[in-house]
Amino acid sequence: MVLGAFLFATMGVCIKFASAHFNTFEIVGYRGAIGVAFLWFTTRARRVSLRTQVPMMHAWRSVVGVTALVTWFYAISQVPLATAMTLNYMSSVWIAAFLLGGSLLLQRAQAPLSQQGPLFLTVLVGFAGVALVLRPSFAQDQVLGGLSGLMSGLVSALAYLQVAALSRAGEPESRTVFYFSAGAALTGFVGMLVVGANAWSWPHALWLLPIGLLAVLGQLCMTRAYASGATLVVANLQYFGIAFAGLYSVAVFGDQLPLIGWVGMGLIVASGITATFLRERAVPKMPAEEHA
Repeated sequence: MVLGAFLFATMGVCIKFASAHFNTFEIVGYRGAIGVAFLWFTTRARRVSLRTQVPMMHAWRSVVGVTALVTWFYAISQVPLATAMTLNYMSSVWIAAFLLGGSLLLQRAQAPLSQQGPLFLTVLVGFAGVALVLRPSFAQDQVLGGLSGLMSGLVSALAYLQVAALSRAGEPESRTVFYFSAGAALTGFVGMLVVGANAWSWPHALWLLPIGLLAVLGQLCMTRAYASGATLVVANLQYFGIAFAGLYSVAVFGDQLPLIGWVGMGLIVASGITATFLRERAVPKMPAEEHA
């Protein structure tokens, strides 16, 4: 998971450079196409079949995953890399909010307030962190990029739940990432038909290759981590990505994030880690987790 976090942060750097010459749908489409090609050859070499018994699960994974991908890539192009990465990693807090709110609505939660109270407070701290992180973006007229990053974290929460469900269904990580990459390629190329495409210019087009390779390798790392590691540990190790992105923001792009932004990032990381530990004890499993 730490390796995957590093790969995703490095991919964000490439997206930053590529976004000056290509729109979001182009980057998503080429990222997906490169992933499909890479996984086609690797699965054949490893004799892993791409035939699946759960096509609808893969379809839903692609819908939510590609939605998160498009919104995240757009956020990366509009706001500092560290900000976009932090908002995307709000997924742990969103999952806790989903489980807490869903259990209350379904009246399945019988845990005492002393257990649910800390989880609820943790979620509130996470959203307070979001407000602090987004404040610099709003002040710099980057509202749409900031909201897009927040949306990517929300949808990523659903995507992570589906990745875990596919793993429980016995799907190998290479097959899961292959169908996700195919969905990204399809969405990107259809989007290009709608919003248009830019002419390739060299050497700027070379940024598209590492985006695709880093993305698929990061996805494989993440999927393997959730499939074979302890969920609580894996979910917390992903926050290394924020540290990597912060270093890139300062060292590569010279971003000068105000103190309030760094404080917000710290609150999001702290609330995400705390929520990951609390939600399993405070809220019983939802039907979506049991039967997804």
